[in-house]
Amino acid sequence: MARYANLLGKRVGVDYRAGDITLPATARLVADSGRSIFLEEQYVLRGRVQTFRWEIPYQCVMRLEEHAVAEKKPPSVDPSGEVSAAAPDSSDLLHLRNHPEKA
Repeated sequence: MARYANLLGKRVGVDYRAGDITLPATARLVADSGRSIFLEEQYVLRGRVQTFRWEIPYQCVMRLEEHAVAEKKPPSVDPSGEVSAAAPDSSDLLHLRNHPEKA
């Protein structure tokens, strides 16, 4: 019987054992065989959409829960009718120094 069938197709956060270490993962749960779960993540590499899938056996799963997706701000529309991305606030910017500190 599939333990995680109610989360199929949803984005999940998983902590799992790989040997002596614990690894975190966030991806879409695409299958549950009853012995393993299968995660899938899509990304763009050199302009092509790639898919990465991996299997995690039940005995290696330490934690699995639905991952809440953060709400994105819709793009703003200026009076001319053009769509522009929302400008980042100063808190979102990383301030770097142009010169290294002297010892």
